[in-house]
Amino acid sequence: MPVDFKEFDIVEIRFKGGRKEFFRNTNRLPLVTGDAVVIEAGGNGWHLGHVSLKGELVRLQMRKKKVPTDSREIKNILRVATEQDVERWNAVRDLETGTMFRARSVVEELRLKMKLSDVEYQADRTRATFFYSADDRVDFRDLIKRLADEFRVRVEMRQISLRHEAGRLGGIGSCGRELCCSTWLTDFKSVSTTAARYQNLSLNPAKLSGQCGRLKCCLNYELDTYLDALKDIPQVSRPLQTEKGDAFLQKTDIFKRRMWFAFRGDNNWVMLATDRVREIQDMNKRGEKPENLLAPVLEAEREPEVSTHVEGNLDRLDDKIKGSKRSKRKKKKDGASNSNQPATSSPPSAPRAGVRTDGAAKAPAPMPADSTTASEAPGSEARRPRGAAARPLNRRNNRGRGEGSRSADGAKPEVREGRRPEASRPEGEARPPRGEGRPPRPNAGTPAPEGAAGRPPRDENSERGSRGGRSSRRGSRPPRQSGSEGGNAGSAPANS
Repeated sequence: MPVDFKEFDIVEIRFKGGRKEFFRNTNRLPLVTGDAVVIEAGGNGWHLGHVSLKGELVRLQMRKKKVPTDSREIKNILRVATEQDVERWNAVRDLETGTMFRARSVVEELRLKMKLSDVEYQADRTRATFFYSADDRVDFRDLIKRLADEFRVRVEMRQISLRHEAGRLGGIGSCGRELCCSTWLTDFKSVSTTAARYQNLSLNPAKLSGQCGRLKCCLNYELDTYLDALKDIPQVSRPLQTEKGDAFLQKTDIFKRRMWFAFRGDNNWVMLATDRVREIQDMNKRGEKPENLLAPVLEAEREPEVSTHVEGNLDRLDDKIKGSKRSKRKKKKDGASNSNQPATSSPPSAPRAGVRTDGAAKAPAPMPADSTTASEAPGSEARRPRGAAARPLNRRNNRGRGEGSRSADGAKPEVREGRRPEASRPEGEARPPRGEGRPPRPNAGTPAPEGAAGRPPRDENSERGSRGGRSSRRGSRPPRQSGSEGGNAGSAPANS
């Protein structure tokens, strides 16, 4: 702050019930908002209050309340309150409740038409101020004498309005908050029912009145906003004329700019925009009547909703996936049928010749079309049997493995159907007897090839079938020679 700056010397002081007055700080006391100070009271007494405002804001407040700064009615601040002053002030405040109830009983005895609402003692207990409200003038001269004789104080009667009374007493409003008049509202403006009509409120006194019994002060808070919004609302002084009849105004939504009309004897309301109401009023001025209150609707193309877009895309995607799967399946079926066509059209390969038990040659059987292997190129080797056809082979191979099963160069000979190689069986060893359901033995008179010791001989026709890739899993079996009557072969191969 500048050195030559002088603070405004008037301070606002708050008393009981929200009452505020201005006092001059002639001694330039360093005051802070909320400090308790002792001020001059009427006569020779003193009173205690609290600082509510100081500085340049006090000047603006005095200008608002139209209080001159050089008025002689502004009294001085004596000093900052001490602990003894505060204790004495608290003791006096405890007497106010008993005094008020006793004064109300005296008013009832005197049958005065007044309502005593509050009592305020001066801090030095030399004067008591009684606040009351009344509709008419009241002669309370006898009341003052009786109160002064009973309480031994100087009595002062002050009449207040119902709004000030509610502000002094306080309370909770219909909004659920503390009353505005007891918290921050200081100036009470007149409230009329016109404010309720502008805001389209029901003229119910029970809903529009506050704790004081008068119209609520909050009806004036939004009145300016409603008046600004009403400038765009057409004034409907007469009903709208249509071919169906006259339509009367029932309700108006000011901020949404909507108006509801209804025909005579019809309970169905029709909502119109303010532009449509002006249009009908202009037509009525020209002597024209519309067919209906509502404007003719032009059928425009309806845009699809977002959900239809999304669901349609998903459906189309599902159809596309299903179609691609079906096409792939059709292609696979067509490819399989095309691959099977040359197998069925070409003549079957000649199977190996088998020998019957009576010594006659068995006629070759045609190869089935489904027995084609994956390797159809010439020179490809026939695959070994798998699955159920390989089970007896695996069991018997475990029994037939030995040192004599390998050839001289270390190569392992091919073992078929668990048949033991002839080279690994010692001379003179008889073969085990076969059962009745066992197939006959192949012809053992053909010498084995040099490359693999003990490899069973193959027929010329079977070699052709294996080279051509048309042999089946069970067709790769070499032919066996029939043995003796009991199925036992007691002699070794001829080349051994």
